[in-house]
Amino acid sequence: MPRDVTGAEPHEPLRLGPVTLRNRIVFPAHLTNFAVDGEITDRHIAYYVARARGGAAMIVTEEHTVHPSDRPYEKLIRGWDPDVLPGYRRLTDAVRAHDTRILAQLNHNGAQGTGMYTGRPLWAPAPDPDPLFREVPVAIGEREIGELVAGYADVARRCADGGFDGVEIQCSQASILRAFLAPGTNPRTDGYGGDRDRRARLLLDIVTAVRAAIGPGLVLGVRLSGHDGTPGGLGIDDAVHVARLLEATGTVDYLSTSVGVATETLHLVEAPMSTPHGYSLFVPDAIGAAVDLPVVGVGRFTTPDQVRDALTDGVCDLVGAVRAHIADPGFAGKTLGGRGDEIRPCIGCNQDCIGRVGLGRPIGCAVNPHAGYEEIPLPAPAVPARVLVVGAGPAGLQAAVTAAQRGHTVTVLERETLPGGQIRSAATAPHRGELIGAVAALEAECRRLGVEIRTGADAAAATVRAHRPDAVVVATGARPRRPDWAGTSRRVVDVRDVLDGHAEPAGRVLVVDDLGFHQATSVAELLADRGCVVTVCTSGMIVGQDLGLTLEMNGWIRRAHDKGIDQVTDVVVAAVAETGDGVEVTLLNHLTGETSCCTVDHVVVATHQEPVDELWHELHGENFRLICVGDAVTPRRLDSAIIEGMRAAAAL
Repeated sequence: MPRDVTGAEPHEPLRLGPVTLRNRIVFPAHLTNFAVDGEITDRHIAYYVARARGGAAMIVTEEHTVHPSDRPYEKLIRGWDPDVLPGYRRLTDAVRAHDTRILAQLNHNGAQGTGMYTGRPLWAPAPDPDPLFREVPVAIGEREIGELVAGYADVARRCADGGFDGVEIQCSQASILRAFLAPGTNPRTDGYGGDRDRRARLLLDIVTAVRAAIGPGLVLGVRLSGHDGTPGGLGIDDAVHVARLLEATGTVDYLSTSVGVATETLHLVEAPMSTPHGYSLFVPDAIGAAVDLPVVGVGRFTTPDQVRDALTDGVCDLVGAVRAHIADPGFAGKTLGGRGDEIRPCIGCNQDCIGRVGLGRPIGCAVNPHAGYEEIPLPAPAVPARVLVVGAGPAGLQAAVTAAQRGHTVTVLERETLPGGQIRSAATAPHRGELIGAVAALEAECRRLGVEIRTGADAAAATVRAHRPDAVVVATGARPRRPDWAGTSRRVVDVRDVLDGHAEPAGRVLVVDDLGFHQATSVAELLADRGCVVTVCTSGMIVGQDLGLTLEMNGWIRRAHDKGIDQVTDVVVAAVAETGDGVEVTLLNHLTGETSCCTVDHVVVATHQEPVDELWHELHGENFRLICVGDAVTPRRLDSAIIEGMRAAAAL
């Protein structure tokens, strides 16, 4: 029967089957790429323990594959291998020591994978390839289905032996079970296909087998997709129907939710900065209205207010926050303790948590340089020192924070009137406003740690010497580098000039994308919003090519279409020449050698910068430790600046 939704406060405990959670904030399953030879590592343990220590009531680990036929990526936990058991026990002992419940997610990815690692064909309800992986699977029969059910039960039993408080069955973004549930991927006519009940048969068989394997004393959860966003995919009505079937078994203790699939609509699973907070809460809201089981809601939670509102409004019983806990392992504890101003917020940039994992690298975080490196503590300084940081961009601020955390006395000199560097400017572009959270949190952390920040301050070599520092961190950033083809034309400006308000292009504008990231696309949107007729050109095959890694490509293409932004690919600017009423631009197609010309009112360039490193060179040979960080070394992205600032200060 549907539950009586009255809402709850984040600090309230919740009974979840046989266990009680100490609060309503959980750390859901997500990939880390920490596994080695299919086993739990010390890196896993340190990562999860940091979030348990930080206050999360429950942690659901990344997926444990239940059958040797499933290995969609290299660093997968092989739950079917008995050798994982010692690692299980080390992990669960470490996490439960902090009064946090820990569950293992069980999964088989089906056609959303590759046979590259196993040399075996993929399994699926039907022999239809996934649109991303494009590998034709085999339609599994009764024998394989029996192996699959037994595999889930076997791994669940091993998880129980390994000290887990329970297991969660993934039936959401990357699962053979979701493929069986969805009509578009399950055209079967046997007992596992047809109407909703028959398509749910495999899931129900597995739920029954897993409950029998773990007994009544452990938690059993199921994660459901409520909106795949694909033709023939699952919708909210399907999710509600399956939720009722699961509740009717009497064996499931909670339901978790998600939206999107980890192929065509991955941008819904791990929504980027341009996606509104709470975008997926309609799923737990609908499921919770239909069943009496506790429901976990997700939806890009980054602030205590968002957590509190979802719970007190009764939209969900538990809040799942992945990236918020990656950015700040203490997110739950700070939320519960009224210390929201101390949270280092997730900004939804997806650079290291999604982009790195998508490249097969271990998970990280652009705003938290310790994410993924929790097993490496900051060393205490041998002798506390006077540290002077020149530049209050992300690299300089992070260097100041880390140095102060280690006990040094830190002063920061910033030439501008406000800290933040280029991030402050970039945050003024459409859909990029949350960037400011990265530097605002660092500035606040500096203040709490007693770091003195002097804005509008001269940072000449003489000034540095006058401070008589023991160590100097040069974080002076980078400046725009004018392309040779631009000549002296005043109609050619840099994206930074536009964002800073030093240039106001109007009319017909050509934006040149040499960087393949947000610089060109965000300024193109800004100018289109101001009424300009905008074209973006690039030497790449697509404009903003790196937006695919951070899952911003879908949104950019849709918004560019809606705003009438044209896109031209495979070209470089060969020359510009001012005319009476504009500038004529010659474009060279570097693949065909053909040239074309267009006349515009202004050209805006998103191209490579050059380091502001004069101070660095001038201070060489002085009687103090000298370190250069961030764009002052060479221009890169936010994640590089912050991690380099941390490493520099850790070495002092």
